[in-house]
Amino acid sequence: MEKILSYPISVIFYLCFGLYLAVFHPIQWVSFNVFGYQAHKKSVDYLNFFLVRCTNILGTTYTFKNRELIPENVPVIFAANHQSLYDIVGIIWYLRKHHAKFVSKKELGKGIPSVSYNLRHGGSILIDRKDPKQAIPLIKGLAEYIEINNRSAVIFPEGTRSKDGKPKEFAQSGLKILCKYAPSAYVVPISINNSWKMVKFGPFPMGLGNKLEFIIHKPLAVKDYPFAEIMTKTEETIIKSLK
Repeated sequence: MEKILSYPISVIFYLCFGLYLAVFHPIQWVSFNVFGYQAHKKSVDYLNFFLVRCTNILGTTYTFKNRELIPENVPVIFAANHQSLYDIVGIIWYLRKHHAKFVSKKELGKGIPSVSYNLRHGGSILIDRKDPKQAIPLIKGLAEYIEINNRSAVIFPEGTRSKDGKPKEFAQSGLKILCKYAPSAYVVPISINNSWKMVKFGPFPMGLGNKLEFIIHKPLAVKDYPFAEIMTKTEETIIKSLK
């Protein structure tokens, strides 16, 4: 029944979602090229506000727990499990004060209005998952960027989305580079629940009435732990809170 009901609702959702992507693409271009970083960031923030509102058409709600734990005025490395595109939409809007930059796959860097432009110009990095050597200097550059500017990086150690909510094995290389070159950073684990249900039928139709939950855990100061312990604590903490 949910799938049948979702067909007409999903059409409305995708029309609204696509409209905002199209409208904000030139807004981003003007913001970035005429007014600079801060204006561009604002345009991306409000794009994702409207994208979140689009998902409300599907009955989707978002809950962010423990945001007060996130340290301020220091570099932050958010490490989270990954279930769908809507992980990213939620993080950009609800954690906007932390200037999140993403470690993304290079395929997203072209062809998607607004999304591709932001990934190319907003401070995120695009890596080739088939060429780990190419990724190293890019992740190093992102770490140095957040270290200097007290901003945040978001990395999904699974490397790809979990289609059923069950976490895949966490890879350590990307997080290790971020920790090495942002030594004053704090690693903040995030457990994401129910995002995969948005696309449980595939890209169309969408899942209805899902309650997305983002649980923010106690930060780990990079300088206070050997990396192996950070990796273990991060993975165990994230997985423990998955439902």
